[in-house]
Amino acid sequence: MIAARRRRRLSGALLAVALLVLTACSGTTTTDESGPPAVQPEAGALPVTIDHRYGSTTITDPPSKVVSVGYTDHDALLALGVTPTATTRWFGDYPGAVGPWARQALGDDPVPTVLDDTNGIQFEKIAALEPDLIVGLYSDLTREEYDTLSEIAPTIAPPPDQPDFGTPWRDVTTTVGRAVGKPAEARRLVEGVDQRLAEIRADHPEFANATAVVATLSEGYFLFGDDDPRSQLLADVGLRLLPELDTLVGDRFGASIGTENADVLDTDVVVWLTDDGGAELRRDPLYSTLRTAKEKREVFVNNNDDFGNAFSQVSVLSVPYVLDRLVPQVEAAVDGDPSTTG
Repeated sequence: MIAARRRRRLSGALLAVALLVLTACSGTTTTDESGPPAVQPEAGALPVTIDHRYGSTTITDPPSKVVSVGYTDHDALLALGVTPTATTRWFGDYPGAVGPWARQALGDDPVPTVLDDTNGIQFEKIAALEPDLIVGLYSDLTREEYDTLSEIAPTIAPPPDQPDFGTPWRDVTTTVGRAVGKPAEARRLVEGVDQRLAEIRADHPEFANATAVVATLSEGYFLFGDDDPRSQLLADVGLRLLPELDTLVGDRFGASIGTENADVLDTDVVVWLTDDGGAELRRDPLYSTLRTAKEKREVFVNNNDDFGNAFSQVSVLSVPYVLDRLVPQVEAAVDGDPSTTG
């Protein structure tokens, strides 16, 4: 399954209705004094102004109710000790949209409300939760949606010059850290994961000489671009992403290629996102002629299990979980010996 962009276009009339409902709600809802306590910020961390693709947002006071409309932003919140009031479901059907890689961070706190944006952002549901901060860094948030959310609470959109669903996990973590008044703790979290990645690169110098790509089957062969977080994770462990990706994918998160470009898959390792363990690929007469297939230089990631969900939901909490499972399989693929398994 491709993590396709979910463009949610609401008509102006629907937005107007939503805003009227929100205004009515704000006039009749009372604040629950027994709600979650405000975040304890680091000294001098607030107020803070955060720039994003639609301008800038200033957070003055420590938030207590944070809603995540970004698909991975809630992992950063949990890592920082901030339990979100609401999360947005993406991969997997987990309570509160909290995957197993983040359950320890959730602890005994209440399971967040889950937002389902299949038919658009649930503005009324978000307004009813009375958030004091909305984060949407790893998202495809439109200007129209941002303006509507900003009527509810201060909202942070994706960074400037970043594509939809392209905000790196490091930037998600540090930006969320600034927004909740914990910038130093956020930096420490990132540094901890980076140290783990550095150790992997040191332990596997052979990765530096190996080319790699993340792919799936969709309208032929679908390649994930070098800005996609999954591709970036391969680069982080020391693998070299295909230079052809820039030409084939451009500034998109990924693109399908025709059979005439199938030889681009003849790399030292291909990480395949699959639903069938590679069965369809094994029946592909063209793919079976490639060195990658003959030498089993492949890592098959099941879209429907925890590992697959974590691999696609790249975050400060999911990356360590993924590395435990991904690195041994990459090691087995890179050696070119079909008899080895990770």
